Amino acid sequence: MNTLFSVPRQAVLQAFDALLQPARFKDYGPNGLQVEGCAQIGKIVSGVTASRALIEAAIDARADAIFVHHGLFWRGQDGCVTGWMKQRLALLLAHDINLFACHLPLDAHPELGNNAQLGLQLGLKATARFGEQDLGFLGARADGGSFATTSELAEHVQKVLNRPVVQVGQPGRAIQNIAWCSGGAQGYFETAIAAGADAFITGEISEPQAHYARELGVAFIACGHHASERYGAPAVAAHVAAQLGLAHEFIDIDNPA
Repeated sequence: MNTLFSVPRQAVLQAFDALLQPARFKDYGPNGLQVEGCAQIGKIVSGVTASRALIEAAIDARADAIFVHHGLFWRGQDGCVTGWMKQRLALLLAHDINLFACHLPLDAHPELGNNAQLGLQLGLKATARFGEQDLGFLGARADGGSFATTSELAEHVQKVLNRPVVQVGQPGRAIQNIAWCSGGAQGYFETAIAAGADAFITGEISEPQAHYARELGVAFIACGHHASERYGAPAVAAHVAAQLGLAHEFIDIDNPA
């Protein structure tokens, strides 16, 4: 415990669960408390991924807990505590730091989640949801305008997120309806097209989507997995910290992917 005021670990877990409702989702790994640390929590550090760099930064920041989108444990792992897994767990356990992780529920939250916050950053307003578990957002510019061309939208995304984007599709097509889903949601492209999107924004692109974009006339913009998911974790952690009277700090460990 590193601050004057703290609350029990269970109170923090309950606050995250009440906000994000992880029981509603089918996910690829456990949501909630992944690594148990100290019993009282006074400071939360948020980040995108529970990398060793983030854990080390949280130690330097004297955090009692870390809240991330990408935790340590995923379906299909062999369960062995060796290599990078041993190194990360050793740091958490040695410094008695709690690790909270939330994957799809963090993407889906209508106000504080990755998709809602990405839309806010890009000046987009969602009017509908689409895709598996309603993770995808569909809408348009919040100011009621439109993008004159696909290239204009791509330049806007690149400027806001401060990183290069991959743009595939007709560069001169006007864009009104925009779908977006953060991270590795390239598989949602066809569903976004069926929902009426003129353009789809996500973190990554795979080989098939380039052909779909060219053949179907709907723009595909890949802005980076990490870049598209930098906003949900700090928004949720800040909300919970304020609710419980705790300290919070977001630490962004850059990732070019």
